[in-house]
Amino acid sequence: MGLFDLERNYAFYGAYHSNPTNILIHMFFVWPIFFTSIMPWQFVNLPLLSNYFGMVLALAYGFFYVNLDKKAGTLAAVLCFLCWVGASSLSNQLGPSLAWKVALAAQLVCWTGQFIGHGVYEKRAPALLDNLSQALLMAPFFVLLEALEKFFEYEPYPGFHAKVRSKVAGEIRAWKEKKPKKIS
Repeated sequence: MGLFDLERNYAFYGAYHSNPTNILIHMFFVWPIFFTSIMPWQFVNLPLLSNYFGMVLALAYGFFYVNLDKKAGTLAAVLCFLCWVGASSLSNQLGPSLAWKVALAAQLVCWTGQFIGHGVYEKRAPALLDNLSQALLMAPFFVLLEALEKFFEYEPYPGFHAKVRSKVAGEIRAWKEKKPKKIS
């Protein structure tokens, strides 16, 4: 799968997120995971980066998203940058000890919510179990694309969603065929 192939990456993501309730859960929890994953980096001193590793992370995500789709990617890049600004500010206000605790608590709540979404509503293991890097890198962008489609009917290009839905249906079919059948 090409790293910058939006259609294929989105279809991979979509095959694990077809239930509307699970999608909604992800819309609420993915960006807070990104935000709180930046918080602890404010206090890690790395050579040449000192307290800016969170910024480098946010910029790398943003650069990647812009390369996937210029319009939605630019919005995602701005959101990544704002997450870094907000997470850094909050971390500095809380101090290292409390910032780590807040970040950890938020991570636990958000990840638990997503696992419940997959187990209860999607009835499928999360994508991160099959492709960790793809799931962690793509999730914030894809929930943004979901929201842009739902609320603004945004498509990266005409016919994008029709093509992706077809690929998602094929991915889900292939998964169901591979899935062991229950003996009753």
